[in-house]
Amino acid sequence: MCEYSGFESPPRELASLLVFDPYDWDTQRDPYPVYRRLRDESPCYHNDVRDFWALSRYDDVLAGLRDWERLSNVGGVALEQDDGTQARQVLSFLGMDPPEHDLLRALVSRAFTPRRVLELEPHVRALSCRYLDALCEEEECDFIDGFAGRLPMDVVSELLGVPSEDRERLRTWADTVVHREDGESGVPTRGVEAAIAILGYFRDHVAGRRRRAGAGDLTDALLAAEVDGKRLQDFDIIAFLFLMIIAGNETTTKLLGNALYWAWRHPEQRRSLHADPSGVPDWVEETLRYDPSSQLIARTASTDLELHGRQIPKGAKVALLIGSANRDERYWNDPDRFDMARNTTGSLAFGQGTHFCLGASLARLEARVALGEILLRAPGYEISEAGATRIHSANVRGFATLPVRMNP
Repeated sequence: MCEYSGFESPPRELASLLVFDPYDWDTQRDPYPVYRRLRDESPCYHNDVRDFWALSRYDDVLAGLRDWERLSNVGGVALEQDDGTQARQVLSFLGMDPPEHDLLRALVSRAFTPRRVLELEPHVRALSCRYLDALCEEEECDFIDGFAGRLPMDVVSELLGVPSEDRERLRTWADTVVHREDGESGVPTRGVEAAIAILGYFRDHVAGRRRRAGAGDLTDALLAAEVDGKRLQDFDIIAFLFLMIIAGNETTTKLLGNALYWAWRHPEQRRSLHADPSGVPDWVEETLRYDPSSQLIARTASTDLELHGRQIPKGAKVALLIGSANRDERYWNDPDRFDMARNTTGSLAFGQGTHFCLGASLARLEARVALGEILLRAPGYEISEAGATRIHSANVRGFATLPVRMNP
């Protein structure tokens, strides 16, 4: 995997011509100045080269997330156009609208219950402590490789019944699916191959459970789920397991790294956590608002739309810029300030409406437990800023490497 160093844009003059390209590495390094210009100068923006539209203001993004009738999920939630390959199979209910979406989500929800998530807390805590004990023995460590990249994969794998010996392989495939090299805007061949490999793995996993059920994990629960006499087909289960490995691993990994980094960058906020550890959930929520893992989500216009004096044609890709909406000064007071005491109720980090992220409660649980243990065991951690690298992704924002001295 190729990354670039640093994580804040170097001082530079913004060009007079407003250009927003989420595939541009400088934009990925720090998209927030461009977001501000979009909100002020072109709230309904069209990228002529890549042929997509972007909505950046809070009210527009919120309305777009809720309006599945005019901004459809069919066709996927990435800006890349579907190319008809097997990668299309990964969409699960992210590629559906009601009523098909609602039935599939109801079936999955019968298995993926709040109780099942809460029951994972002791396991999440034990894993966090084990990984932190190892990191605290090192003079300097990579927080992503040694902790943030391992914990979510282990938690999701445990939830799904994936054997421990297969987890590193799945993590590598998942990283490959979301990574883009410089200039890549479509799904690269290696990403398609990794997606197919994950789908093949879970095809065999589900087939094995059909023959030998009884583990009591989420896979078994999905096989048994029933609503009004209807049950999930193998394809639906495989697609959901794929979604859990990609979304449940990648975004939580980035959330943990972002939270650690922004608390370190704001020592006064960090001191407030030392004084009152009950603020850890607020640390999680402000990180999700201030620098969310998922920066944008795409929709497809199912009819012509007129916004801010511009016409979005039917069939166009529309990027809903969650990262921009969560910094919109029209909604938030002093939005560019990282403030753990902030009321983050309106955050769009997990979406809104019928497509609200089904895994939000799991991500919050993992982050709350993991960051709480870090605060207890290594409150004086220090980040080696010069050695940090970011991933290359048009829609996921976070660190590929984050060198840390735990100072237990």
